Amino acid sequence: MPRSDQDSQGRPVVVITGTGVLTSLGQGKADNWARLTGGVSGIHRISRFPVAGLRTTIAGTVDFVPVAALSAPALSERLAELVAEEAIAEAAIGRPGDFPGRLFLALPPVELEWPQRLALAEASGANETVGYEDLLRAAGSGAFEANYRRFLFGSVAENLADALGTKGSPVAISTACASGATAIQLALEAIRRGETEAALCIGTDASVNPESLIRFSLLSALSTRNDPPEAASRPFSKDRDGFVMSEGAGALVLESLAHARARGARILGVVEGCGERADSFHRTRSNPDGRPIIACLRNALEDAGIGPEDVDYINAHGTGTPENDKMEWLGVSTVFGERAGSIPMSSNKSMIGHTLTAAGAVEAVFSLLTLREGRIPPTINYDAPDPALPVDCVPNVARDATLRRAISNSFGFGGQNVSLVLATEPA
Repeated sequence: MPRSDQDSQGRPVVVITGTGVLTSLGQGKADNWARLTGGVSGIHRISRFPVAGLRTTIAGTVDFVPVAALSAPALSERLAELVAEEAIAEAAIGRPGDFPGRLFLALPPVELEWPQRLALAEASGANETVGYEDLLRAAGSGAFEANYRRFLFGSVAENLADALGTKGSPVAISTACASGATAIQLALEAIRRGETEAALCIGTDASVNPESLIRFSLLSALSTRNDPPEAASRPFSKDRDGFVMSEGAGALVLESLAHARARGARILGVVEGCGERADSFHRTRSNPDGRPIIACLRNALEDAGIGPEDVDYINAHGTGTPENDKMEWLGVSTVFGERAGSIPMSSNKSMIGHTLTAAGAVEAVFSLLTLREGRIPPTINYDAPDPALPVDCVPNVARDATLRRAISNSFGFGGQNVSLVLATEPA
């Protein structure tokens, strides 16, 4: 391999040659980028199911994408197909149904949802309380095989691999809110090890259903600022009160630089490094001393072979929960020192909400667009600065800037932390 195709540590340089995105702002990069940089919110009142009596009645659903027999895995799969098609077309790689590399997919946990449970209960024929044996009997009748196959965790990845023609067994992972970034990390490492020359990374999530909404509400994690919906997500603001559940998907085609050059591909950007650090402190909360987040950021810089002074922009995890924003600032201020307050650090979630499993991939696409376009999306709804968080969050209005390198943070429940380092071109 020519030396120019290797990084400073002698590993294959990994580049991005195609991207795709879909969020509550719309389908495709063009619509999303125009609205994101225009400070438009995709959050709205939920119409998919009744919300009377719920503390939170808003979300960033993608109701404009139809699927038959709506369920989280069905819609997640469809969103993944759409963004994969956009990314593969931009990369001009392979042929339809014949992608020359592996699939790394981040998707939400899959479980039987209430419509299917109720159908099973009705089919059991039980007159009173329905027990587990009744459900087994109904399922064993053979009438629910389609539901059985639909609600297997691996079904989404297997269906996508068949449709897209990816090679080898698909890798399906769920590491909470870091999942999309984890998929990119695994692909980066596989290409560096020489296991594949190309990879398709997808993060997808369509989990806005009554159960998920209630569960997050019981954790006091969701914003209850229901009116107006577009003002609910308020990262880094003093009056922030929680995140807003949303749906979406992001896809990236990664290749070794040698492979991309050999086929004459257009290079969109570089995945220079990735850092991760687990935190076993609590099922949802971060360690209050910030060590795992600090280590995650430092690992990302070390993996990329750069220092804190080389970062021009941080795409914050920025959920808008009091705890998360505080811990992210603790990590950033520790790692970047005196520069921390002067590095632009905005949150896409102020406009698209929290796309959960998909967030790491969606926000990696937006980070790349930020670098390429030289325009930083704002953090909207920033009307009450928090003096404890002196962040340059690019308040309310997009900002033009000359950018070479960005970090995209993804910090998930259970202390699953991933930071990606992206650059405009190989060093």
